[in-house]
Amino acid sequence: MQTDNRSIVIHQVSNLETPEELWNPYAYYEYMLENHPIYFDEKQQVWNLYRYDDVNSVLTDWKRFSSVRKRSVSPVPPVVTRVNINSVDPPVQRDIRKLVSSAFTPRQLKTWEPQIAAIVDELMLEMKTKDDVDIVRDLGVPLPVTVIADLLGVERQHRAQIKAWSDMLFFPNATGNEKEQMNAKYAAMQEFNEFLLPIVQQKRKHPAEDIISDLTLAELDGDQLTDEEVVTFSLGLLAAGNETTTNMINSLFYSFMYDQPGIYQDIAADPELIENTVEESLRYRFPTTLDRVVVEDTDILGVPMKKGDVILTWLGAANNDPRHFPEPSRFDIYRPNSNRHLSFGKGPHFCLGAPLARLEGQLVLRGFTNHFSNITAKIKFEAASQLYPGTQTLQNLPAIVTTKLF
Repeated sequence: MQTDNRSIVIHQVSNLETPEELWNPYAYYEYMLENHPIYFDEKQQVWNLYRYDDVNSVLTDWKRFSSVRKRSVSPVPPVVTRVNINSVDPPVQRDIRKLVSSAFTPRQLKTWEPQIAAIVDELMLEMKTKDDVDIVRDLGVPLPVTVIADLLGVERQHRAQIKAWSDMLFFPNATGNEKEQMNAKYAAMQEFNEFLLPIVQQKRKHPAEDIISDLTLAELDGDQLTDEEVVTFSLGLLAAGNETTTNMINSLFYSFMYDQPGIYQDIAADPELIENTVEESLRYRFPTTLDRVVVEDTDILGVPMKKGDVILTWLGAANNDPRHFPEPSRFDIYRPNSNRHLSFGKGPHFCLGAPLARLEGQLVLRGFTNHFSNITAKIKFEAASQLYPGTQTLQNLPAIVTTKLF
């Protein structure tokens, strides 16, 4: 197979064209799972995996399927430095991950829980004062970026700009206009670097209680990280603690309003359902893909793959594999194995921000049930006007909320 450096345009693989198809790709998942679970796309020159077991195998077997790659779903190639944990494999990747993983453990996040809960409460109180509630604007966007800004040690006044950079950098190439997107992403990366570098330099001189300060004191291979490496690492943490959580929160409340209207009442009546509701939301609508490259010729998946072949794993399809999740296209907060989803990946590259995303999701639901007795749709959902063009990301989600009478 001839390989190249083009970015992978996922929608040219799926041929999902309309906003409605992009937002509800379940028919496509079902068809590919049953008819083409392993599919080679000639135009993109990419293997596509859809079944849960195959996706799980590739993500966990880093010796056969590497993250050190030249092609990706993003037009901007991975930044090649010793601290980019997403573009290296173990054992190097493990050493890098140790530098910051302690900040994202469930035990450590418990110390942040009161602060995150306070941010949630602030947003809920603000929401009560508004005549027009928009879940994306009022909750899905501000919460994760505020939390990650606090964790990194960046002042909240910059959160709107941080969110804008994050969106630009981590949106996949959906339109196929690669040159335009690449230029925009490189510009955003340069702006982020110029913004964060003086902050890193200041924290190296005057450390505080935040992750950037911790990174300035950390060592790798016996040497302290350079300022530029701390900036690169912080960019990765921005992705780990921001985009995933925004999409999860937006999708969660969409499901309450459109997928299963009325199901919110069950959660409001029984807070014990909150944890599993978050997991089901992560499973149900999480249209993410992860790419890998074949290290050596192999037929371990039942088809001959050559060294250098690129593989795209469809996590959303794997999460809707009926072999693991009966009636997968139904949003079911009572599903017993919702937490077996692959939305955070698997293996050595399991998402560093997963514990933070889960905690934020749970605190959002807990806070919402404390303040609001009900939520219903304000308008008929129209994917064409409510999704960012060419993406599976909500840009607005108007809602009617009923304030709880204490």
